[in-house]
Amino acid sequence: MKGILKIAFKLLVNDKGKFAALLVGITFAVFLMNMMTSMFAGILTKSSATVINTGARMWVMDPAVNTVANSIPMPDYILDAVRSMNGVRYAVPLYSGGALVKLRNGAYQSVTVLGLDDTSLFGRPQLIDGHIEDIYSDNAFIVVKDAEFPKLGSPKIGAEFELNDHRGVVVGTAKVTTSGLFGVPTLYTTYKRAIQYIPTTRYTISYILVEPRDQAAVPYIEQQVKSLGYLALTENEFMKKISSFYMYQTGLGTNVFLMTIISFIVGLSISGQTFYTFILENLEKFGALKAIGARGRELVCMILFQAAFTALIGYGLGIGLSSLVIFTAKLRISSYAAIVTYKNLVFAFIMVLVIAGISSYIGIRKVIRIEPFDIFRG
Repeated sequence: MKGILKIAFKLLVNDKGKFAALLVGITFAVFLMNMMTSMFAGILTKSSATVINTGARMWVMDPAVNTVANSIPMPDYILDAVRSMNGVRYAVPLYSGGALVKLRNGAYQSVTVLGLDDTSLFGRPQLIDGHIEDIYSDNAFIVVKDAEFPKLGSPKIGAEFELNDHRGVVVGTAKVTTSGLFGVPTLYTTYKRAIQYIPTTRYTISYILVEPRDQAAVPYIEQQVKSLGYLALTENEFMKKISSFYMYQTGLGTNVFLMTIISFIVGLSISGQTFYTFILENLEKFGALKAIGARGRELVCMILFQAAFTALIGYGLGIGLSSLVIFTAKLRISSYAAIVTYKNLVFAFIMVLVIAGISSYIGIRKVIRIEPFDIFRG
């Protein structure tokens, strides 16, 4: 069997043109598939940026909430009810809303304002400059230094702006794990200041952040909150809910899926046609091997080896190329969202195996039917 595989390898690489065409087809397909799925994974991660950056183990919200950006205010008694539940270590309110700030140069900029619990400041970001205690100063705001930071004029500590006819002062800059999805800068302040500066409805609590006493208390808390007519989700459950919304209830998931399928079809068509041409051009060699005693099983192994060898090299080149492009894009474009994940790599690998399987099946059918007599007669 080792000799047969060695012959298969030489047949494959000696025809440099066909071998290069096979590699290009698979590499291009893997490149497109990995780029599309990585971009989708990055978008889903950014859509849950507030959940990731806050770090709360449980979130209480209105059942109609689909994304963290579209909160539905809850009455204050829900906060009191959650705090009184068995298994709750503590619960704090969180304000999340949009606003329009006027910069010193007269320009207006949309921002997301997160109001932290005045007592605990639970969910506060890690500061780069300034002190967290300064958030209690008059008109104090903390600005997140991410890809959207320049939209606010890259303010330094002491910079002023105007929010709904209220004076705002930057008292610190912070960094977060994940930047937002929609290209909007983020400001942190206290809960009371947020609801005072930004016009709100009768209810003001966007979310209630809950810390359970232990993991066993989570199902009980979820059940008790459900009895109040609201929804309690763990951090991972909330992120899955947000991902499901973007995946199934918007055109984003459909478009990415279609582009991925198109990439798969392109790779399959190029590699399948090229591999079939390669088999046709080497049909006499396969017939000669069969005439000198090579069994059908050995010929099948030769074709499978050739297809697998090409697919694996193409997979490596495609992943490497797409990773390089993503890495370079992130250096140049700070808001670029693509993320290479293990799921993306596994998905691309499975698709490559499918391409290799279909391509080899086309060749196997042709080789199995060949008769040595036909080869020598020609």
